[in-house]
Amino acid sequence: MKYTGQIRGICLSVTAAALLLSGCANTSTPPLYQWTGYQPAVYDYLKGEKAPQEEIDALEKAVQQIRAKGNTPPPGFHAQLGMLYATVGNDGQAMQEFDAEKQLFPESSTYMDFLMKKPKQQ
Repeated sequence: MKYTGQIRGICLSVTAAALLLSGCANTSTPPLYQWTGYQPAVYDYLKGEKAPQEEIDALEKAVQQIRAKGNTPPPGFHAQLGMLYATVGNDGQAMQEFDAEKQLFPESSTYMDFLMKKPKQQ
């Protein structure tokens, strides 16, 4: 019977530790990027269901919502928007979006520089 008290003590200690740790697990880290509207817009673009200007409008609305919440758009967001602007012939706005992508995600610089050279070659 002496061991029963020790086992209960161990079980209570383990249970208390598990409860303490499970309380810590409930705190979640906020997402690094806000994906509002980006994935559906890209999907619609790839399916060809919307005109480029409709996609631009959707992404512009999404970026306003993201910034209003104090969040950052995900990687590729500004690049996609820049590609759409280039598609409709608004090269100036396309260059601004490519530059924004470079500023937010320096690892994209090589590709953004490549895209920024394309209109000048035509």
